[in-house]
Amino acid sequence: MNVQICRKDKPGPMRASRHRVGRTVAGLSAIIGIFTYGGCSTQGIYSGENRAIRVSGVADRGDPARRASTRLVIEGLDADTAAALYTGKDSAMELRRAQGSYERAIQVDPTNPYAYLALARHHLDGGDATQAANLVEQSAALFEAEGLRSPEVEVQLMGLRGLSFDAQGRPGEAALQLNRAGALAPGVWGDGYLSAEELR
Repeated sequence: MNVQICRKDKPGPMRASRHRVGRTVAGLSAIIGIFTYGGCSTQGIYSGENRAIRVSGVADRGDPARRASTRLVIEGLDADTAAALYTGKDSAMELRRAQGSYERAIQVDPTNPYAYLALARHHLDGGDATQAANLVEQSAALFEAEGLRSPEVEVQLMGLRGLSFDAQGRPGEAALQLNRAGALAPGVWGDGYLSAEELR
């Protein structure tokens, strides 16, 4: 079996660390996946179908405030995706636009867990692991309160926790979370990173 590591260019100060962790996670995830799920015929998230929640998949759910808030989250993810393509002032402008969209999404609906999840991902790219970790936990609590804490949501929470642990210098905890996320959704987390496009 060939394990191929997909390298994504990522902005921010954590690029080298994520790449190093990504290589390790990709290899360990492949091994864990083979031994854990290789002979299993179970369907769903555990069968390697790369199931992880995407915000665009829930854009039409909820009341008008939730739908408006989720549209703002998608606008923020689009801006984060554009920022990765640009450099200099253009990239900085898109990053500000993304953060503004996430913050407006929270103002429109303070209970929207997707807004906190996307803002956590944004802060990780910006190098603010402490703020990202807090946002991941806020998102997890809101998903739980709304009865939305599905395996597809949990894999995103695990992966983002892993990235924040890595950025905080907690490699053991990071590897545990990232390995689990990579085994459950290798198409999204197999490289140890969640892009804005993958969350969108």
